[in-house]
Amino acid sequence: MQENLHRFFRAARGAGVRVSPAESIDAMRAVASVGIFDREVLRDTFLLTLAKTQDEKRALSDCFDLFFAAPAPSQPANGNGEADRAAAAEASSEADASSPGGGGSSSEGLGPLAQMLLAQDRAAIQAAIATASNATSLSSIRFFTQRGLFSGRILDAMGIARLRDDLDVLTADNPALAERLAAALEALRENVRDAVSQALLLYGREEAESLRNDILRNAPLSRIEPRQVEEMRALILKIARRLRERYSKPRKRQRRGHLDVRRTLRRNAAWGGVPFLTAWKRRHRDRPKIVALCDVSGSVARVSDFFLLLIHSLHEVVSDVRSFAFSGHLIEVSEILQTKGADEAMAEIMSKVGFGSSDYGSSFADFERQAIDAVTPQTTVIVLGDGRSNNLDPGADIVRRISERCKRLVWLNPEGRMSWGWGDSEMLRYQTFCTVARQCATAQQLERAVSDIVAAYQ
Repeated sequence: MQENLHRFFRAARGAGVRVSPAESIDAMRAVASVGIFDREVLRDTFLLTLAKTQDEKRALSDCFDLFFAAPAPSQPANGNGEADRAAAAEASSEADASSPGGGGSSSEGLGPLAQMLLAQDRAAIQAAIATASNATSLSSIRFFTQRGLFSGRILDAMGIARLRDDLDVLTADNPALAERLAAALEALRENVRDAVSQALLLYGREEAESLRNDILRNAPLSRIEPRQVEEMRALILKIARRLRERYSKPRKRQRRGHLDVRRTLRRNAAWGGVPFLTAWKRRHRDRPKIVALCDVSGSVARVSDFFLLLIHSLHEVVSDVRSFAFSGHLIEVSEILQTKGADEAMAEIMSKVGFGSSDYGSSFADFERQAIDAVTPQTTVIVLGDGRSNNLDPGADIVRRISERCKRLVWLNPEGRMSWGWGDSEMLRYQTFCTVARQCATAQQLERAVSDIVAAYQ
């Protein structure tokens, strides 16, 4: 049972439930107290000891049902339970009567797997599949391409090689019984495939999701298919959560590094200079202050939603953030992002200013009139957009003034560098005044860029 619990914890992690070693120990102690015979009590025990949120409770409940629900053994295609077993017994009796020497049982010379299949003992078949699954480490399955491999290993462990020999012998001596055994073998194969598929759902979910996320993480945001939008949004939210967990922790007091001799002597003057209390030199860190301007025009409509999600996460990581969105004109969206959930905030912002024709010059002028005082020597200004101003005034002089006032000007562009400066792109002019200008065409590049910006204040 202990090994089964370890496999269940592994399956729960694959289902998205965060299970630490300490929580696993608590769950095992609780199971030892309540027992394993009452299914509902066992489920509630796991929900109370492992799940922390409603989503985790739902995922853990589904995982529990899948893990502890063994697939029922299939019947041969030409059989139906008791009647089939009676027919098999009758065929066996006939074979006994016609066998040389009489009186002997025709199944005496068959292997254990053949005898089990002819007897149609469901419990024994299921127990044999479970034993073979453990022997072949079925819980290590990770990808759907491994289904055939593990199915073959399980059948080999159950003794299918001997079964094939038995089939050859019965085909020559007793064709009727051989036909029934072949049907039972096909049903066994189906049972094994079901067991392997169930194991793949339990243990392969984490690897499959990780592989899918890796593909999405490196896919261009502008080329995401409609069916992948929700998956990409979930991935961006995971990135935002990871950034929040990494950078929102309070800084610990520094108790190591370079000793500050002067402050240490002054602090210990009352004890004659004996250094009971030490003082350490600390590098001064500016308080994070970020101003974000996000292009939500039609040319970047497919990626602006993901940009806004990351800006939404910045409001949870950094205390002093002011956010603006623009297409033909610019509006401040800080309050919307701070007070509303991600989906509701995105919809409201896009309804107010999204999908228009981009005018960078006019939008930068709006920013200079409304909020240029927010830009100080401690501010990092982030511009998220493609730099295409539809052959209108790009407002490069305003970008220069912003760059002169701020600590850093970072431009994140969803287009590749090869397209900068072509057509109506003013990116090469803007790049002159940027501290950092980088391509952010994928979720991975976007995560790295935002992480670097926030990490600069740590």
